[in-house]
Amino acid sequence: MQLKEYKKELLSVEKIWLKSYPQGVPAEINPDAYQSLAEVIEQSCQQFRDRPAFYNMGVSLTYAQLDEYSREFAAYLQHELKLKKGDRLAIMLPNILQYPIVLFGALRAGLVVVNVNPLYTADELAYQLNNSGAATIVALTNFASTVQKALPRVSALKNVIITDLGDLFSPFKRWMTHLVLKYIYKKIPQWDIPGAIPFRKALARGKELPFIKVPLTNNDTAFLQYTGGTTGVSKGAILTHRNVIANLQQADAWFRSLLSEGQETIITALPLYHIFSLTANALFFSKIGGLNVLITNPRDIPGSIREMKKFKFTAITGVNTLFNALMKDPAFATLDFSRLRLTLGGGMAVQRAVAEKWQKLTGAPLLEAYGLTETSPCVTINPANLDAYNGTIGLPVSSTDVCILDENGHEVPIGQPGELAVKGPQVMKGYWQNPAETEKVFTKDGWLLTGDIAKIDEQGFIRLLERKKDMILISGFNVYPNEVEDVLAKLPGIREVAVVGLPDEYSGEIAKAFIVKDDPNLTKDDIFKYAHEHLTPYKVPKQIEFCDELPKTNVGKILRRALRDAAVNK
Repeated sequence: MQLKEYKKELLSVEKIWLKSYPQGVPAEINPDAYQSLAEVIEQSCQQFRDRPAFYNMGVSLTYAQLDEYSREFAAYLQHELKLKKGDRLAIMLPNILQYPIVLFGALRAGLVVVNVNPLYTADELAYQLNNSGAATIVALTNFASTVQKALPRVSALKNVIITDLGDLFSPFKRWMTHLVLKYIYKKIPQWDIPGAIPFRKALARGKELPFIKVPLTNNDTAFLQYTGGTTGVSKGAILTHRNVIANLQQADAWFRSLLSEGQETIITALPLYHIFSLTANALFFSKIGGLNVLITNPRDIPGSIREMKKFKFTAITGVNTLFNALMKDPAFATLDFSRLRLTLGGGMAVQRAVAEKWQKLTGAPLLEAYGLTETSPCVTINPANLDAYNGTIGLPVSSTDVCILDENGHEVPIGQPGELAVKGPQVMKGYWQNPAETEKVFTKDGWLLTGDIAKIDEQGFIRLLERKKDMILISGFNVYPNEVEDVLAKLPGIREVAVVGLPDEYSGEIAKAFIVKDDPNLTKDDIFKYAHEHLTPYKVPKQIEFCDELPKTNVGKILRRALRDAAVNK
């Protein structure tokens, strides 16, 4: 395979990005500063005992309570369920207080965490449970019926723990929450799983049992973090404790000048089962003693804003579609942004129009970052002292090497596009039980091939052009959907836009734009005229289709493939 014929000199490529690092950011971090994530968690719980750690729906957990509950849960797993180091535990929960308890308890018990999208179908759930070999699953009552449907097709699963949304609320609020969800909103379908263990019972039993500290090394596996599966069968990235600790250390080095221990409050709207929110919010902000404000349903924009209004938050993470949706609601502008210092965007390209509007509204720049499930996730971040949106995904973080490669695996000159390749302590070991796919993404020299087309400038800033598979080839010209979307998004009246390539007998492919509009009077002719004024002719979409909404993952990333497939099969 030609992609694997790499020159040895790539190992000593000049790190041109280091000269653009803000003062005080080190070139290297120590990924061996901790033996395990359990050590990170336990240290934070001791250091910040009286600080609130997680908040959800009017209820807060302090670090002392998080320590107590996670110890109880770990003890229950060890003694009652007889789980041993290396056993897999699946978490099928949205952003609720039970999530960090289960997460930290499992890690402290030496288990491997398998995060599951709560919106999975029974087929998707059965595949992931079978592939991971999970022995135990913790699921919200709302999704228990899905677990029930998957069970007959799952071989290794022995234990099912079910929790109600309000299990950590006061008795009256717990009862009311269940009543409203089940009978008014009808969000809890009927289910029947013999032997299912109530979460509250597990905690109560664990309180009576001793927690046995598990000897862990940072080379032990912490997560089987599954990719989204939007491009085929999902794969489990093997992330070690060291991989994730490296990313925490990199974030700490990057934002040391911006954030203070025990002082930060972050809005956590992205689901914690996703690698971005898992590392950046749940783990990193716990490491520095921050408060995570958990938003259970970020699609409920008015409800999310009401929760945000209760806090003078200092940080928020999100994807472009979330930031855009928040700003479309007039109530968002009434929030107190006086303490907001960090807005971090990832998961998909941040559009200039969204970033500039965000900074104008909040006074804080929207820093675009880039990462992958396979890199725990962070690879690049824009400098914390950036004054305004610059259209790049930033600089490689400390202890990270990158290079840009052509189709034959040779490094391209500065400024030229090619595939982005990565090395660093945050890069996964490989895909779980999938050596063939692992071999495809790693070169013989250990570079991870991202599948993303990018270019790097002389200052070391990287501009992401497109996913390799999403790039459109029109009459021999490369067209990057991100670029076209970014231009069209600036046209007043357009709420959201996605551009895909469709087969064409004359030019090979054409670009088609799917648009959700704010202004009902906006016409296709208006858009074509605007596009011709701002884009080279071959980049102008040949087709435009108005939609009520665009298909998205639960994180909010637009599914171009779904749009493309639907258009091709019409």
